[in-house]
Amino acid sequence: MARDQDEEQRDTVLDRPNRRKGSSKATKSVVILLLIVSIVLMIVLTIGGWGKLQGAKPLQIAFILVYAILAFYIARWNRGALPMAAALAILLGIFAAISGPAWFQRDHPGFATPESIFGGAGLDETILGLLTLLLVPVQVLLIGFSMQAFRQNWHVEIEVPADQADGDRGGTAPAAA
Repeated sequence: MARDQDEEQRDTVLDRPNRRKGSSKATKSVVILLLIVSIVLMIVLTIGGWGKLQGAKPLQIAFILVYAILAFYIARWNRGALPMAAALAILLGIFAAISGPAWFQRDHPGFATPESIFGGAGLDETILGLLTLLLVPVQVLLIGFSMQAFRQNWHVEIEVPADQADGDRGGTAPAAA
């Protein structure tokens, strides 16, 4: 009887049907794109305003690294990274909404020009303020698309006979015997 069970298990594979849906693939792509856009904006802000970031340098670098890690895991269909991306987007959106206007206040006589990470003159304060405020809508979109992706149930698995399995199973491997 155990032999029949082993043969039956070898003849079944795990299928994740929600990963094959076009809406799931599109949402995953949008979430990854928004994470990458956020990373690029943060890198430009970090390089362009390095001298005036004060105590936020480690936090800025941590956000960049964590967003890159989240993009990697989401690209591998890890559903657990989605709520974390949304939560961090809330935090980053709040930081950006608060600090954006401060860059515009520095655009008056008496304030030094921000220095770049490489020692030269950094970006203009108005550009830094605009990029910082641009992070806010990007984070709002990231929150919305991350939660939409979370509702798509990427984790649902069903066992199907190997001969009835679709060729594209969304990155699944055969069930272990």
